[in-house]
Amino acid sequence: MFESILNLFFPKICAGCHQLLLPQEDLICTRCRHQLPQTHHHKIPNNEALQKFYGKVPVEFAAAFLFYHKKGIVQELIQNLKYKKQPQIGRCLGTWYGHELQDLAPIQKFDVVIPVPLHAKRLKERGYNQVAEFGKALANSFGIVYHEQLLFRNTYSSTQTKKNLLSRTAMAGQTRFEALPKTTDENLHFLLVDDVLTTGSTLEACAQALLKIPGSKVSVVCMAMSA
Repeated sequence: MFESILNLFFPKICAGCHQLLLPQEDLICTRCRHQLPQTHHHKIPNNEALQKFYGKVPVEFAAAFLFYHKKGIVQELIQNLKYKKQPQIGRCLGTWYGHELQDLAPIQKFDVVIPVPLHAKRLKERGYNQVAEFGKALANSFGIVYHEQLLFRNTYSSTQTKKNLLSRTAMAGQTRFEALPKTTDENLHFLLVDDVLTTGSTLEACAQALLKIPGSKVSVVCMAMSA
């Protein structure tokens, strides 16, 4: 009864198209779910996400859940996730993709989920890491640990939303990440997670920091990849 009254004054709308959700729908309407452009990377051994890292950093496995198109549904979801305080979108996508990935052989080898970290100043500004709920949902799906205190970002930069591809690559190359491991973090396979895979430079820098840990391996899973 209370929920019905609440919905009357604060109706639930789709995070993708902003239309009213039906009672049986949650966060993303059925129409948008069917229209989301899935990559199916996890079914393709040498997919385009993995190719981003060829010759740069040894990545065991890489995949993105969705294709990111400008002015598309996925862009709307990511914008709402990052800038409109809707971290539950990450949880929804993580749970969904985690279910898709569960039966894959590589999943059995992952030990820890690591989010691409925000600088402390950016985290304070935004109030949350937009990747956190996605990573936690994946960790829950795989039955492994989510660890956000291992990898740190040491440099702060302005938002990359309006930067072009060349500028993003240059900024990512200057970004410094540092892993502060304990002995218990050695000989582990880290699953590094992020929101949108573009050039791969930021993830490459994160992977390089994690690979300094003795015996470590790194894989990558993102919510989306620029098409």
